[in-house]
Amino acid sequence: MTLASRLPEYPWDELAPLKEKASIFPNGPVDLSIGTPVDSVPAVIQAALSAAADAPGYPQTAGTPALRAAAAGWLSRVLDVQVAPETVLPVIGTKEIVAWLPTLLGLGPADAVLYPSLAYPTYDIGAKLAGASGVATAEAQPDAASLPGRPGLYWVNSPSNPSGEVKTASWLRSAVAWARSNRCVLAADECYITLGWSATPVSVLHSSVSGGALDGLIAVHSLSKRSNLAGYRAGFITGDPALMKELLLVCKQAGMIVPGPVLAAMTAALADDAHASVQKARYEARRAILADGLTAAGFRIDHSEAGLYLWASHPDHDSRSATEWLATKAGILVGPGHFYGPDGERHIRVALTATDERVAEAGQRLRAL
Repeated sequence: MTLASRLPEYPWDELAPLKEKASIFPNGPVDLSIGTPVDSVPAVIQAALSAAADAPGYPQTAGTPALRAAAAGWLSRVLDVQVAPETVLPVIGTKEIVAWLPTLLGLGPADAVLYPSLAYPTYDIGAKLAGASGVATAEAQPDAASLPGRPGLYWVNSPSNPSGEVKTASWLRSAVAWARSNRCVLAADECYITLGWSATPVSVLHSSVSGGALDGLIAVHSLSKRSNLAGYRAGFITGDPALMKELLLVCKQAGMIVPGPVLAAMTAALADDAHASVQKARYEARRAILADGLTAAGFRIDHSEAGLYLWASHPDHDSRSATEWLATKAGILVGPGHFYGPDGERHIRVALTATDERVAEAGQRLRAL
């Protein structure tokens, strides 16, 4: 069996026919399907990238001391999380580390990778790449005896992609306790943690969750949404010092290295909170317009306490028919909820990542429905 044969088709390819239908709508389509940033990279970050452009030598896999210090400082300043700078490992975009973490941890056919029952598909893809068993669960403490292998990695995602649900500190503490009792690594995908709207997300590394010890824990952080750096492929992981030391060694051996200019850009981004506040305000304004439009069109907003998406359901539609309806009747492209597992069959995911002009257009079209 080839590697590709173990993987499903890329789900977003399903939207190609709907893109064609939406494109003929007067004034063009409004694409709210994939959450790719559209706003400019802040000038302070562009300047740092440009200043570091003359980089002929190999960068360090561990990143620069300045980058590691900036990441640790940001965690302390913004999330009240304390880590040693040497435990910070820059990564080439967080989707890549999500996909490859089971392999980097040495998991295989005897192991189970757990992830949320409503989830970004890459958690399961990572299990398949490693040859491990992927297990969807909604429980903080799953039944270990029922797993198809020994628990090797347990993914939690708060705020959730796609639903925007924020897990409480109590829920996260329960998950940490379960992972530790089962000698399982717990990895928290916290890529949307600074985008809290009606709730304040807490990191799994926060002392209220971790109990003041980081053993067995990894947190994943992205600059794609906070700083519009999706095109830079910029993120980092940190947590358990022993685990981070092992992962650094594996990444060194595999040549998984973030380019030097990107390290400089990340350093500038993590040291500057002003641009992040401006960007969050943009998303908040767009969120209000889209939430009003969806409600006017008969949708109900579920969860969506944080993050970059609105998770919506309609009494007359499932995820497929709602997606078709919006594309053909309003020229609006959204993410079908079934992409994220059976628990998403009644929902759509609506991204806040369109320009102000396009979001305003979407709001008008939704109200007209």
